Amino acid sequence: MQRYQCIMKKFQTLLYYCYSPIANAEQFAADHLAFCKSLNLVGRIIVADEGLNGTVSGSRESCETYMASIKADERFAKTDFKIDDVEEPSFIKMHCRYKSEIVHSGLRDPKIIDPNRQTGKHLEPAEFQKMIDQDDVVILDVRSNYEHNLGRFKNAVTLDIENFRDFPEKINELAQYKNKKVLTYCTGGIKCEKASALLLHHGFNDVYQLHGGIIKYGKEAGGEDFEGKCYVFDNRIAVDVNTVNPKVISTCYNCGKVTPKMINCANPECNEHITQCDECGHELQGCCSTACISNPRRRPYDGTGYYVKVPQPVNKVS
Repeated sequence: MQRYQCIMKKFQTLLYYCYSPIANAEQFAADHLAFCKSLNLVGRIIVADEGLNGTVSGSRESCETYMASIKADERFAKTDFKIDDVEEPSFIKMHCRYKSEIVHSGLRDPKIIDPNRQTGKHLEPAEFQKMIDQDDVVILDVRSNYEHNLGRFKNAVTLDIENFRDFPEKINELAQYKNKKVLTYCTGGIKCEKASALLLHHGFNDVYQLHGGIIKYGKEAGGEDFEGKCYVFDNRIAVDVNTVNPKVISTCYNCGKVTPKMINCANPECNEHITQCDECGHELQGCCSTACISNPRRRPYDGTGYYVKVPQPVNKVS
């Protein structure tokens, strides 16, 4: 059985980020894409002047070569990889794109946000686990609605935000926690680097962040007291975290039935992230509502709710 499992899980998926200045980042992105393709990796990497943010997937050998190459570059030597063994690659294609930020906050003033200069105190999973039940602690989820609706830490404070760029607008709502120990967390840690820096800028004195995020916490602390599943940005959509006291907290967007499943609406013009049970999924053909079923561009629903982006045809000018 062990040999069979090893054969089945011959691929890996790597989640990582690194805040480190990159000169000529646009050219780096192009060169890095070629390098990833040479290793037959698939995934999604964002390159910005401030660093790297990526999820890549491929054979164990390719992933080991990739990690060694990243760490050999002194700019990225501190990169912490979260590694999942998977039965098949978690993406279809390889994308590596240059953007203004590796996680979009809308705040690019280094006097306010500079993770290399100031962030919350990093807590390893075991340290985070010891602190979460203390009376003077507030656990703050800095992720979007669809993420924390699927899963979150017990008693966590969540924010009504559609994207991380909405986080700065919520600072005033959090002012009541200025005299508490604020423990921030996200999927892999990247959002907390900027969220904790912004909280410190606004006068929060005791700010922490879960190093490696939910994914690392699941691997090193068993995921205790994380309720539900963790949303991930690849074709797995959601992964299990808690092996100690697991609990499903998400409910079907349509009927209210408890379900751990999340999909993207089959109507590409909607593409809403929703939790949906299998029964409603098949009845609505993977759509979030009956209105979306009638869309002529509705994608065929195969039960997963994950859709590979298909390039739109380019109209040639004669």
